[in-house]
Amino acid sequence: MQVLSAIDITEHNQSQKALQIKENSRRKQSQTLVQLARSSTFRQSNLNVALRKITETAARTLLVERVGVWLYNEERSKIECVDLYNASTKEHTFGNLLLKTNYPAYFQALEKEGSIAVDDAQNDARTQELSESYLSVLGITSLLDAPIWLEGCLAGVVCHEHIGEVRQWTLEEENFAGSIADFVTLAIEASQRNVVQEALQQSEAQFRAIFECSSIGIALIDMKAQIVDTNLALCEIFGYSQEELYGKRFTDYISIQRGDLKLYKQLISGICTDSRRTSRNGFQPFEHQEQLVERHRIEIERRCLHQDGSLVWTQISVSLIPGSNGEPEFFLAMIEDITERKQTELKLRASQEAAETASRAKTEFLATMSHELRTPLNTIMGLSQLLQEEIVGALNEKQNEYMSCVYSSSEQLLLLINDILDLSKVEAGKEELLLSSVPVLDLCNYVISTVRDRAINKGLQLTHKIDLKLDICIADERRIKQMLLNLLTNAIKFTPAGQVSLVVKKVPQGINFTVLDTGIGIDSNQFKLLFEPFKQLDSQLNRQYEGTGLGLALTRKLARLHGGDVTVKSTLGEGSQFTLFIPNLG
Repeated sequence: MQVLSAIDITEHNQSQKALQIKENSRRKQSQTLVQLARSSTFRQSNLNVALRKITETAARTLLVERVGVWLYNEERSKIECVDLYNASTKEHTFGNLLLKTNYPAYFQALEKEGSIAVDDAQNDARTQELSESYLSVLGITSLLDAPIWLEGCLAGVVCHEHIGEVRQWTLEEENFAGSIADFVTLAIEASQRNVVQEALQQSEAQFRAIFECSSIGIALIDMKAQIVDTNLALCEIFGYSQEELYGKRFTDYISIQRGDLKLYKQLISGICTDSRRTSRNGFQPFEHQEQLVERHRIEIERRCLHQDGSLVWTQISVSLIPGSNGEPEFFLAMIEDITERKQTELKLRASQEAAETASRAKTEFLATMSHELRTPLNTIMGLSQLLQEEIVGALNEKQNEYMSCVYSSSEQLLLLINDILDLSKVEAGKEELLLSSVPVLDLCNYVISTVRDRAINKGLQLTHKIDLKLDICIADERRIKQMLLNLLTNAIKFTPAGQVSLVVKKVPQGINFTVLDTGIGIDSNQFKLLFEPFKQLDSQLNRQYEGTGLGLALTRKLARLHGGDVTVKSTLGEGSQFTLFIPNLG
């Protein structure tokens, strides 16, 4: 009799089959990761190409419908899809947004858990709020999100989206998704490095172009004062080629003055001090770095020796370039040829000195002549006065008229000579003020009474108004009387009809003496000529009104000698306003 034994191995076979599938899946995942690691995609600067490669590979390996890369914005208020691969259509899209305010539970899960494996996405508390607007619309049933980390911060997620029956994610699949997210991190970092390198290369190229094409000479000098690099402009200034200058001492080509070595040492010690301060306090703000650059510079004018033996005037700016450790590594010298400017300056200086010498000679001549003329003029006036008094005999009516004319003409000539002498003394710097306390009321009464007859003779109304707060002013009494009389006399002279007024006011810094008239007025274009000696505004006025134009020039110079000034406001045909300002000198 034969006995047969039958064992049901269905479950065993299914288990073996499941293990085989699991092993095949793990092997496939490992091969995928190895292929990605060996791929040249991550050495390229195109991030889009790298992300497309990663999402396609992940979708094929995990057999999911969609794989997307989502990144946070700077404010971390939303995540944006930068690449989404659809396995059915084999298309890539981007641009979808998920706002944090609309999906708070999902964002909280991302930031708290990082990796999210959701089997039933439409009913899970972490992703349920996505169901109506996103999951149900696309038929997504399961989600596997792996975090993207950049510089230790959560930068986004790689989202694996399964369509169909609910899927249970295995630990191996979660680990694979994490590795895919790491490859996204590598791709982003590689892209950022390439961008920085390209920017650096472009910056270096731009700097080199500026260095070579600059019209200003540039030299890079090491700490031993040896020339490391130069541009063509510097070669032209020195008259040597770049090869001839390389390795030579920079100081061999420029004149050294006493104190230059001290300047260079201060420059070096200054940047070393700031380097130590930076290392103690940590990273310094950009504004602070700019201040250091601005402060660590030497500006000097020096003569340089050209190859042909001639001397070239240059403006030299020397700055320090620190190394990676913050210590000085190079000097950067900017050299500008200013020979032409220097020669122009020397010519101007010579012309100015010649003009000043001529002006001094003129002033001395006028002073001497004025002094010499006054002596015989005083004699003429004295003798004519004696004749008028008939001490030496009686004069007839005609003789009296002639002697009056001689005396009045001599008096006018003496006033002119005195003005010339005063102006010459002020211009020569020989005038000294005798400051004292001058009662303002007495001063105004004196000048008004002095010119009253002239105003009455012309039929003018003469008024004055004094600020009650004023008592005294500190000034040279003789000179302030002279200045006010000049202004009032001018106002009466150039006012055919109407009114002349003196208004005195206290101002914060001193006192304003303002003379107003309703006279002929002055064109504003001629204001600049008012205070120049020996000038009246036009030839018609020269013929119509007597005077040499010295009064206003002398008045302004005397005012400025007091630390004040004379200013003018005027409208042609309506009148003028001259203001004498005397500062508080007490």
